[in-house]
Amino acid sequence: MKRQLTCLVAVLSVLSAGCGIGSTGPVPAGVPASGLREPGSATHYAQLYFVSPYGVQAVTREVDAPATPQQALDLLLKGPDAAERARGLITEVPPIHGRLVAKDADSAVDLHLPVPVANMTRGGGLGLSQIICTAANAQAADDKQPPDVNVRVYEEGYGTPWTIRCNAAGNVVPVPDPSVTVR
Repeated sequence: MKRQLTCLVAVLSVLSAGCGIGSTGPVPAGVPASGLREPGSATHYAQLYFVSPYGVQAVTREVDAPATPQQALDLLLKGPDAAERARGLITEVPPIHGRLVAKDADSAVDLHLPVPVANMTRGGGLGLSQIICTAANAQAADDKQPPDVNVRVYEEGYGTPWTIRCNAAGNVVPVPDPSVTVR
């Protein structure tokens, strides 16, 4: 019993000694934090898609206001910035003479390509995936995600638009035409 009491006193002595933190007050440790936005100010981002060794990859860029599909595509056409290139990101969007024109259209995007898709298929069509996914992400509302945004593609030399979506992996997926019956 005496031995147990001695052990208990030793344990209580150690516990009451604390963990070596003195009772000093706050100690200056450098400059205050910076880079934080004022309360109530909003930060907006455009999500662009570039190509990595593993396929199409989304990157986020800060913008002044919510980006429209056209604004996001204009950023995409400029290519990856220095930091993105340093991470190994490239673009497979070929030089496009003329503009990609994207118009908001009721939870969808009408995309007018100035060149036929056949001229954009270098890199296995990754350039087209970059364009579609960038436009879909810019159109996505708070309650929608890119897989729920239809992109209607108006291709030069092809009279009827075709509809496509961007899935969560950054791949394009055709949307079946409801007027066509598949047997």
